[in-house]
Amino acid sequence: EINDESDEEYDDDAVTTSTSITTEDEEGEGSAILRTTDDDDMMDDGVRKSRGRDPYDLNPRDIDAFFLQRRVALFEPDPVLAQQLAENVFQVLADADEGQAENELVLLLGFDQFETVKLLLRNRFKIVYCVKLARASNDQEREALETEMRSNPELKGVLQELKGERSSKTQAKGKAKAAAAGAAKGEKGAAPKSMLDLESLSFNQGGHLMSNKQCKLPPGSYRKTKKGYEEVFIPGLKHPPFAADEKLVEIKSLPEWSHGAFKGMETLNRVQSRLHQAALFGAENLLLCAPTGAGKTNVAMLTMMHEIGLHIYNGVVDKEAFKIVYIAPMKSLVAEMVGNFSKRLGDGTPYGLTVRELTGDQSLSKKQISETQIIVTTPEKWDIITRKSGDRTYTELVRLIIIDEIHLLHDDRGPVLEGIVARTLRQIEATQVMVRLVGLSATLPNYEDVATLLRVQPSGLFAFDNSYRPVPLEQQYIGITEKKGLRRFQLMNEITYEKVMERAGKSQVLVFVHGRKETAKTARSIRDMALANDALDKFLGATGGTRVVLQTEAEKTAQNADLKELLPYGFAIHHAGMSRSDRTLVEDLFADGYIQVLVSTATLAWGVNLPAHTVIIKGTQVYSPEKGDWTELSPLDVMQMLGRAGRPAFDTTGEGIVITSHGELQYYLSLLNQQLPIESQLIGKLPDILNAEIVLGTIQTVKDAVNWLGYTYLYICMLRNPALYGIGADEPEEDPLLEQRRIDLIHTAASLLDKNNLIKYDRKGGAFQVTDLGRVASHYYITSQSMAIYNEHLKPSMTDIDIFRLFSLSSEFKQVNVRGEEKIELEKLLERVPIPVKESLEEPSAKINVLLQTYISKLKLDGLALISDMVYVTQSAGRIIRALFEVVLKRGWAQLALRLLQVAKMVDRRMWGSLTPLRQFKDLPEELLKRLEKKEFPMERLFDLDSQALGELVHYPQQGKNLHQHIHQFPRLDLAAYVQPITRSILRVELTITPDFNYVEKYHGNALPFFIIVEDVDGEQVLHHEYFLLKKKFAGEEHRVSFTVPLYDPLPPQYFIRVVSDRWLGCESVVAVSFRHLILPEKYPPHTELLDLQPLPVTALKDAKAEKLYSFKYFNPIQTQVFPAAFNSDDNLLLAAPPGSGKTVAAEFALLRMFQQAYEGRSRAVYVAPMQAIATERYRDWSRKFGEGMGKTVVELTGDTAADLKLLEQGDIIITTAEIWDVLSRRWKQRKNIKTLRLFIVDELHLIGGTKGPTLEVVCSRMRYIAAQTGTPIRIVALSSSLANARDLGEWIGTTHHSLFNFHPNVRPIPLEIHMQGFDIPHFASRMLAMSKPTVNAVIQHARGKPAIVFVPTRKQTRKTAQDLITFTDASDIVQEGVAPVRRFLRVTEADLAPYLEEIESKALRESLSFGVGFLHEGLTAKERRIVETLFRSGAITALVATYDLSWGMDLSAYLVVIMGTQYYQGKEQGYGDYNITDILQMMGRAGRPVVDDQGKCVIFCHAPKKDYYKKFLYEPLPVESHLDQFLADHFNSEIVTQTIVDKQDAIDYLTWTFLYRRFTQNPNYYNLTGVSNRHLSDHMSELVETTISDLEQAKCIAVENDIDVVPLNLGMIAAYYYIQYTTTELFSSSLTGSTKLKGLVDIMAMASELNDLPMRHSEDTVLQRLAAHLPMKIDKPKYNDPHTKALVLLQAHFSRRALSADLHQDQMIVVETASRLLLAMVDVISSNSWLRPALAAMELSQMVTQAVWDTDSVLKQLPHMTDDRINRLKAKGIENILDLMDMDDVDRVKLLGMSEREMSEVAEVCNTYPLNIELQYAVQDEDALHAGSQVVVIVDLERQLDEDQDISSVHAPFYPKQRSEGWWVVVGDTKTNQLLAIKRVNLARKSQVKLDFTAPSPGSYNYTLSFMSDSYMGCDQEYELALDVKPARIDDDQEMEG
Repeated sequence: EINDESDEEYDDDAVTTSTSITTEDEEGEGSAILRTTDDDDMMDDGVRKSRGRDPYDLNPRDIDAFFLQRRVALFEPDPVLAQQLAENVFQVLADADEGQAENELVLLLGFDQFETVKLLLRNRFKIVYCVKLARASNDQEREALETEMRSNPELKGVLQELKGERSSKTQAKGKAKAAAAGAAKGEKGAAPKSMLDLESLSFNQGGHLMSNKQCKLPPGSYRKTKKGYEEVFIPGLKHPPFAADEKLVEIKSLPEWSHGAFKGMETLNRVQSRLHQAALFGAENLLLCAPTGAGKTNVAMLTMMHEIGLHIYNGVVDKEAFKIVYIAPMKSLVAEMVGNFSKRLGDGTPYGLTVRELTGDQSLSKKQISETQIIVTTPEKWDIITRKSGDRTYTELVRLIIIDEIHLLHDDRGPVLEGIVARTLRQIEATQVMVRLVGLSATLPNYEDVATLLRVQPSGLFAFDNSYRPVPLEQQYIGITEKKGLRRFQLMNEITYEKVMERAGKSQVLVFVHGRKETAKTARSIRDMALANDALDKFLGATGGTRVVLQTEAEKTAQNADLKELLPYGFAIHHAGMSRSDRTLVEDLFADGYIQVLVSTATLAWGVNLPAHTVIIKGTQVYSPEKGDWTELSPLDVMQMLGRAGRPAFDTTGEGIVITSHGELQYYLSLLNQQLPIESQLIGKLPDILNAEIVLGTIQTVKDAVNWLGYTYLYICMLRNPALYGIGADEPEEDPLLEQRRIDLIHTAASLLDKNNLIKYDRKGGAFQVTDLGRVASHYYITSQSMAIYNEHLKPSMTDIDIFRLFSLSSEFKQVNVRGEEKIELEKLLERVPIPVKESLEEPSAKINVLLQTYISKLKLDGLALISDMVYVTQSAGRIIRALFEVVLKRGWAQLALRLLQVAKMVDRRMWGSLTPLRQFKDLPEELLKRLEKKEFPMERLFDLDSQALGELVHYPQQGKNLHQHIHQFPRLDLAAYVQPITRSILRVELTITPDFNYVEKYHGNALPFFIIVEDVDGEQVLHHEYFLLKKKFAGEEHRVSFTVPLYDPLPPQYFIRVVSDRWLGCESVVAVSFRHLILPEKYPPHTELLDLQPLPVTALKDAKAEKLYSFKYFNPIQTQVFPAAFNSDDNLLLAAPPGSGKTVAAEFALLRMFQQAYEGRSRAVYVAPMQAIATERYRDWSRKFGEGMGKTVVELTGDTAADLKLLEQGDIIITTAEIWDVLSRRWKQRKNIKTLRLFIVDELHLIGGTKGPTLEVVCSRMRYIAAQTGTPIRIVALSSSLANARDLGEWIGTTHHSLFNFHPNVRPIPLEIHMQGFDIPHFASRMLAMSKPTVNAVIQHARGKPAIVFVPTRKQTRKTAQDLITFTDASDIVQEGVAPVRRFLRVTEADLAPYLEEIESKALRESLSFGVGFLHEGLTAKERRIVETLFRSGAITALVATYDLSWGMDLSAYLVVIMGTQYYQGKEQGYGDYNITDILQMMGRAGRPVVDDQGKCVIFCHAPKKDYYKKFLYEPLPVESHLDQFLADHFNSEIVTQTIVDKQDAIDYLTWTFLYRRFTQNPNYYNLTGVSNRHLSDHMSELVETTISDLEQAKCIAVENDIDVVPLNLGMIAAYYYIQYTTTELFSSSLTGSTKLKGLVDIMAMASELNDLPMRHSEDTVLQRLAAHLPMKIDKPKYNDPHTKALVLLQAHFSRRALSADLHQDQMIVVETASRLLLAMVDVISSNSWLRPALAAMELSQMVTQAVWDTDSVLKQLPHMTDDRINRLKAKGIENILDLMDMDDVDRVKLLGMSEREMSEVAEVCNTYPLNIELQYAVQDEDALHAGSQVVVIVDLERQLDEDQDISSVHAPFYPKQRSEGWWVVVGDTKTNQLLAIKRVNLARKSQVKLDFTAPSPGSYNYTLSFMSDSYMGCDQEYELALDVKPARIDDDQEMEG
């Protein structure tokens, strides 16, 4: 999927020249070309770095005229033949081309001389030119050759080497800075020239690398040589005197808000005082180098206070605005810092910040990270967090990164720090968001290099030498020269004793050793020697008090046996293996001076601040499990230990004594005396770190990578000391930025990654592409070597034995050895672990294997080295096995994936899978679990037992209840699967997951992750897998997951769907999906072939007016082929072709034909679109074409039936949506204009398979039915995307064989190039973030200046992506400082753009457009959308970001379309759903501009598991299915009401007109048919009709008579008339009562089925909950993730006029518009029950909905500009309503309201249209002759006084979504009995008469009420008394009537 176009940065010539120097095979395993370094690369101690020349690289000085002869003579003994052969070889090398040369040389020299051939080809031109030079007969010839060589960069070096030219070494320090800046810009690169040997270039000594040649010691130092050792003494440095202007800064002089962080301190120390200005008041990057104990933590605190200070508002810290990251190298240090910062900044302090630890032991959830302001972490952990682009959502707020101990760069862990710093620097440049970097380090000589890395300016660099140590340190270094092991050991003990004795009694001594057992051994050896020399008194002091204290503590408090023994003598030990109480005891006794000698491990140096006068480090060798050997202490540890020497308050000097081997003396002297330059260790880890950046998406090409290297410390070091990094002496001269070297390094690393399948590396174009393996390696921190091992050894049939073996082969453990002393213990363990180990215990892999099993089995270990090995193994175990699981899952090996997941969980839980899963509950008694395991009772059977039976089962009755409780807390899921075949090879599965356990947060956390795995019948192959998260808040609900799986031929008997917990062992559910009764859909007919026809000219229309409609001269190939059928015939037509094929023109052919034909009367055409947006776009287009161009009337229907009937009367072309046409055409028998239709055009017919499909299907079926019933032909023209089953659609709409066109998706007038990339990140927000950089790159790489449209899922994302496009591209566009950036996407001057920008309200859009990037979403105003579209269409801006659903309504196209993500949030499912294929095709259809482009490009970024599915349907057409069967009831109801269906047989006949009927036989299983015979079909249809009619009957919408006839009832008529669902009328009927009040009405209305599909967005439930808290009506049992609760909240927010976000506002408009329709129906339902009060309340509710007010609000609120303040002022003056306001004196009114003239005129305008002037008169017919039981007729006359020109067509309702015409109800009712007697709805223009009739009640006098109610305005209702006098019934009248 990478394009093969070579990147413009690398021209082909450069590539060929490089390959002519080094030939590499495809895998890039070419040998390295290295230059030998000078002899000054020798180290001071005589160790030389091995940097030999590559064996295939010849030295030009060795090549003379006879070189070839000598080579050939090695295998050809005959001298004559040898000479001939040499000459032939020379000719081949000189003349033949690359491929030919290799073949000819092999033929000449034979296959056995392949090494020679390789050597000759590798040095081809070197040999040719050196031989030519040697053979040159005169100077001219030689001169010509040399000139030729100088002109070729490859040969120039050869010539220099020949002439022995050596450039003098340049001072690189100044150059490093300039070059670092230059490199970061990334110059245009040449091609890679050579592969380097990274292993020989990396420093195998790691942190012990010494690049300094000698070590200068301070004055006063001296050496002493003694037997077996040498001593070096270094005096302590005196404190430098204070400068004249230097003083300590007092805390009180700092800003007041910062005092809280420095409680208890009076002043800052010298170092802190010197830095406080830069740290607290500056924002630049800092580097502080100072000795241990100089108070660096407080400097960090000052920088933190600066950041916190930026976010303090009104004394409160804004915690949402920033994060601070503190990176410390050791976990113990991290814990210490968390404690320190929490105490100073955490809860209970004025700042109240959250400080958390983030290390291997302490992972934080994403929620916790987002709630934390200060994250203290290790480099590795922060690297992992920032490696995953998804986690950027949490790291975007980081504003300060403090890196403690940054001299760690020199260590093996240094590359991690380099990676973090480079990543941060590049992120700052890309996003333009400043992150401050602060480095803290020990004293170093080359601090300037580190400052360059951190981009620290000179003003931010502070370096202090050892004289700033709080207590000056006298150092002694003892280098032991003794070689024999035992003697060395004794000597060390003796020296330690000697040094301790010198100080005994005078000061305390702290002795550091490197093993727990060693502490007691050393303490005993000193004690024993002292005993022997009778010197113990010195340790116990003269008084007896010390002795008593120690004796008491030893007897009473100490627990450790060694400690008990040693304490009485004044000695103590301290290590991590002791209990907490013992360690505290020792620390306290030492601090109080009772203990003289304390022997400890390094834990004391790190964790506890316990200084002593003298510190002795006894030996510097420690065991490193990573190296599998004893290695030197890390510099960090040594510095930390010596940092404990000297007690600040008591000592004037401290003493540090280091006892080491003589070979290491120089190293420690350099280290502790600021003499050891720190170097970069990056080369050794380059492939892995490069891979991480490629996976992150920050590096996509070699050029990016070379640029990235320019940000690393390696680059600075290479510039400063090229020879050390294997760079030839002349390279820096020729290539001052070392660009070629960087290219070669990257090329080598990339080739290695490519070889191991971690990336795909396109050597020609220099592009990188991530692979699944690479992603796994990066996310799980696995080395590329390990991935190569897994690649080689993974097989689908692996067993547990093989898994453990493969784990043990990981390169992470390659250094681990088996030592002799461990074998016995390992053998014992081997017998106890359950899984056999094949290898012998000599093998390191066997040891690793045993240790992992030991860890899982929780067995105890003895040996120190073995314990540290086990810790090392288990730290990596979880991550490595998870990585293996991911790799295997991606490969689709089901059995092995499940096995690996099981092993991963066993490692996490430290238990074997064979034990009872209940062991995972830590609070069940061990005894209980053992009894349960003995029973071997299967887990699933335990679920069925009650607590008593369980207690009896385990013979432990008292635990029965506890056990029962835990069993039902064990995660367990019930599964049900439903399948539907989509095509013959794809099956849709809907999986229902129901949790069946008690969710307890303590055990299950906030969410439980599961893997859904679909396996084939043998359980071998994974056909589909996805991650499923069961969230706590939805743990009680069932979840639906939909996905597709492939089907294979022959059809297997079944598939298995397995849902496995990611965390819980033994938690797995399986459901089998049987295919026994599966019937696959019929095969699809072939596509229409696109014929190679002569393009048809526009003149073929033979109508001058029509020809002018088109701006082009010729129709495209598809239009040409369709023309005869569309324009020259009257056949129904179906045209299915890909989007962008110009299908609309084919519909225009049909329109033009209709206009040209003479029909009787008026001929009309209707255009129906499934979506409003498409209809509106078509209306705009055709109004221009046919309206202006041909004088036809083009109208768009509105949805208001009365208005639409008028439009239908006027229009020639009627444009509408399926729903509106459905409403109008239902009563076609009464509407003559529908019968006069001649042409029916239906667009996007493939959406018949979507949500609007059923309505589309019904209107098409109805048009055919009308034509058949009336005998008047209606021509149907249908347009659609390419379909698989177009023939079914064609036959359904009645096309002929000649008028059905179904072109293949790839038959596009403009060819489309599609690129797809999958992102395997389950978390949606993280995935979108990961796509942001690739999206920008796609736009830059593919569009190259041409217009591009990016489609995104959400409105918020449009702004984000627009911002990304601006920042990422502009970061690379800034040419130089002070020059305005080139605005890449803007094609006009800013002056030209200005008038458009002024029109735009949205600030974000204005800003974005000024950079040439527009965005579109539903929240913009119509005007803003129009401006953006105009700017894009005209080419003024060339980048546009739009929400995906807008692809339907826009008529824009671009050269490139990027679909960024293919999922959107589905609120109902509480998860993300996939876009419809039709949506994606529509978006793709926007790629390629007709006439302008000769091809289009589309880039699709999707979730990795969906990639194959999309791939299939983007290249193959999609079958569409009908969903009418799910919505049949409403359509049946409407046809029964219009009497199209009067009995059940009619219903069956009605079905035969539908598309559904056609598909029953084609894909029976999809519709739940079990066969395709006529019998099956008729049974199925009868059953469908029966159930549908039965549903309608139960809902009281229809009645069934004689078991066959159907009759509409009142509820059915209401549903059909108001176009609402029958379930809604049923809800109204069953829920409404005579006593329902306003709140009840609102609640019931919100529950309507119409609101089921109200969209729910991510995290919207919390927004709604907050909103609901401030609304007047309280909601009963709210479920905020439910659309009906949302509707209720939005309605109340509407009445309260609450400001909402754009998304919610849009949803609110849907609810409000739907509410008006529902209320009309509601009034009718209430009236049919004759309830008065609810009916009047519903009418008032209608007024509230229209005007957005509460019934308690003032009527005046309906007027514009009426604030609460103005209303209150009016009330105070007694003005309560609009009439009062109009009666006021003008001057008083203006004064009181305080409005501007414009505002007053708007108020006046509304007052004038307000319906106050309606006169109502009523009379009762025959009032005097009213008898009980007779008809009472009330005649109501209504008249409105209006001016001649006064327009009252629409209501003033600014908060209502669209124009509304006013309506009224006239109601007669009895308020006493709550009885509604009569009701009529009226539309009143000027005059109207209404008749109301009802039956007269029993005799008597009645006072009824006549109400005149508005549906739109409040405060204008009228009420009259209607008095009736009813007489007894007249008998004779009745008789007369009978007569």
